Amino acid sequence: MDAIRFIVGTLLQVLLVTVFLLRVLLPLARANSRNQLTQAVIRVTNPLVLPLRKVLPPIGKVDTASIVALLIVQTAATALMWLLDAYPFVYTPGQFAYVVLITLIRTILNFYIFVLFLHVILSWIAPGTSSPGAALIDTLSEPLLRPVRRIIPPLGGFDLSALFVIIGLQALNIAIT
Repeated sequence: MDAIRFIVGTLLQVLLVTVFLLRVLLPLARANSRNQLTQAVIRVTNPLVLPLRKVLPPIGKVDTASIVALLIVQTAATALMWLLDAYPFVYTPGQFAYVVLITLIRTILNFYIFVLFLHVILSWIAPGTSSPGAALIDTLSEPLLRPVRRIIPPLGGFDLSALFVIIGLQALNIAIT
């Protein structure tokens, strides 16, 4: 049963919820809408986002329909995991809402830690690469790295800003557990 929970949890959290998270983050990070990966995220998430958009208009730059779709997908993923007995301590709706929120926050933190690791690896292996994946990773990581670079400039050609941001994100991840 543990293996089934792992497989289902990974497919739901890492793939499905992350795609909807990207749908929320890409416009906020001003990602290139013509990027092939951005187009793929939009196509995958449109069946849920477009009907919601008819009811929920955007507020400024924030796409409320995408946020609600993310919350719906996270709630459904948490409910399915609860049915698989991954959260045996959840007895009330309040506890369920807490698990949904904490799981979503942890997914966001883990997502950004992963993006920053990819950013660092790409900067070592293929600096200046203009592939769709590298462009998307740069777009997503820059809003987190820019403020830290103002405080901690590159030292001897090494940009340590990603290291400090990863440490901070991991500390937040530990703090909410």
